[in-house]
Amino acid sequence: MLIFVDKITERLIYTLDFIFKDRGILYELTNDWIYFSKNESQKNRLIYSDKYDETILSISPATVLFDEAIFEYSLTKKLFLKEECLAFDKILDPLASIFFVLTRMEEYTVKQRDMHDRFEARNSVLHKFSWLHKVICDRWSEDIISFIEENLNINLNKTTIQTTLIPSFDIDNTFAFQWKDGLRKLLGKWKDKIRKDSLRIEARINFEAGKIKDPFDTFDEIKKVKTQGFETKIFWLLGEKSKYDKNISRNDIRHQALIQEMSKFAEIGLHPSYESNKSTFYLKNEHHLLNKILNSEVKTSRQHFLKMTFPVTYSTLIAQGFTDDYSLGFADEIGFRAGTSRAFYFFDLLKNVPTEFKIHPFAYMDGTLNYYLKLSPEESKVKIKELFDEVKQFGGDFIFIWHNETISEFGTWKNWKAVFDYTLTLKNEI
Repeated sequence: MLIFVDKITERLIYTLDFIFKDRGILYELTNDWIYFSKNESQKNRLIYSDKYDETILSISPATVLFDEAIFEYSLTKKLFLKEECLAFDKILDPLASIFFVLTRMEEYTVKQRDMHDRFEARNSVLHKFSWLHKVICDRWSEDIISFIEENLNINLNKTTIQTTLIPSFDIDNTFAFQWKDGLRKLLGKWKDKIRKDSLRIEARINFEAGKIKDPFDTFDEIKKVKTQGFETKIFWLLGEKSKYDKNISRNDIRHQALIQEMSKFAEIGLHPSYESNKSTFYLKNEHHLLNKILNSEVKTSRQHFLKMTFPVTYSTLIAQGFTDDYSLGFADEIGFRAGTSRAFYFFDLLKNVPTEFKIHPFAYMDGTLNYYLKLSPEESKVKIKELFDEVKQFGGDFIFIWHNETISEFGTWKNWKAVFDYTLTLKNEI
């Protein structure tokens, strides 16, 4: 493809790479109209400019891919070819739509946050226009390619993007009772009695009597996932104890030995603590400790509580030496926060440049289904299948989040292990 534009920008290249390069389609950009005009023998030509030539296919651009700052545009939706996409200040532009959603531009300007300082799905343009359960950026990419092929009567021979299932686990509470000694053990018993939590009281008694193993000890089940041939990810919380960071002591050598053992079955990444969002001091300490435990440089992360602020969270992780993050998704809704299930590189809108930091979006989290959406296990399977079918149609990584305690069949998670197992069976449909 030879594409004419008035101005070549980082934003434009980033977007065109997502549309064309990632699908094996070569393209060339030029802002030289004479050069572009002389290439009459080049059938695959596109004008992305307000410059008009009735003999050449064109798309009129909004200003988004040529702006150098972050603006709040008036957003509506209009039909492009087969897909509705965004119109910016009434200008329909599928390329700008991709950039806007992929870079999470709205999260730089929307001020509403939840009690954990998180951007909520209900405040997103994806939710407003019913696109959240679609890999909408991939749909728009395919729509642009179809628009070119149909109007120019050509075949761009795009490559097929494969689908991969990637189960992942967050270890927020390694055990319910085990290795919690002294004062913490007494406080745990006291809280159970105050709350009249008969289930935990009974489980604790049976555990201490040696009749059952710890309810959250599902690590053998997690090991089995790896042996079934899945690329498995584990993110371990090592923050100091606080209101929202409640794992057992990170200095316990038994805890560290378990982490080392699990690293034989899955890639271990850091689960940066809730407190680490307040100070990089905590992030550095947690990262250093995990590096020491594993005797290797940990490069992957997923935020505890999925706490993220653009671009600060990613900029902080980059500065600390991380290269990949798996936090991008919503706590309050399932779906695709960046309109894709494919890994992509973070574009820093404050600096207006792409980075080498890779984002791996996830499709759903266990707690979203059970706590936020209040779905039954059977209803959850239906929703998961819909998300999976969307990913399978357009290609990408179907990443999903569970916790060691949520596959335990304990308490509010009784009958939920079947939902996790069901997700794994979807690999047979790829």
